[in-house]
Amino acid sequence: MNPQLLTDIGKSPRLQIVHRLKRSSGLSVSELSHELGLSYMGIKQHCLDLEKQGYLVSARKPHPVNKVGRPQLIYTLTPKAHELYPNASNHITLELLNATETLYGPTAPEKLLFLSFQSKAEHYRQQIPEGSLARRAARLSSLREAEGYMPELRELGGRFTIIEHHSPIAELHQAHPALLHRLEQ
Repeated sequence: MNPQLLTDIGKSPRLQIVHRLKRSSGLSVSELSHELGLSYMGIKQHCLDLEKQGYLVSARKPHPVNKVGRPQLIYTLTPKAHELYPNASNHITLELLNATETLYGPTAPEKLLFLSFQSKAEHYRQQIPEGSLARRAARLSSLREAEGYMPELRELGGRFTIIEHHSPIAELHQAHPALLHRLEQ
């Protein structure tokens, strides 16, 4: 991600739109206008421009059976827009894991990743204070935000869920899906 992007989000309506869509499964112009506090026509024009540039795609969402009228137009991000966000698992990381396997055998990448995740877990333990579950969940969410995961903390009936809208290690997940799923758990 361009380091300036996060600081510019508040200044640019287009970046606000992209950032809000990244944290959703798609939104209409009306929803974006309401959530961002910007005019409907301004949001519509920005969405059209972003669509022309290849950052957004639109699709019609049909109304429920008992409702009449035009289907709602929903905007979602394209893969090009997702590339604006941080990616910590770059090509060199994958090359190093493959080289480790070549040099030290088939279990070497797993051992290396295990040590890395163990270190991250220890860092989390040191950074998350004792206290209420709500406070601890909020702190974990803020740590994950700093790492680029775009978390959303939800609480329902005393249970907390952190939904992550981005994965900076997506390429590693593609290369080692079962292993990374186990390690992240």
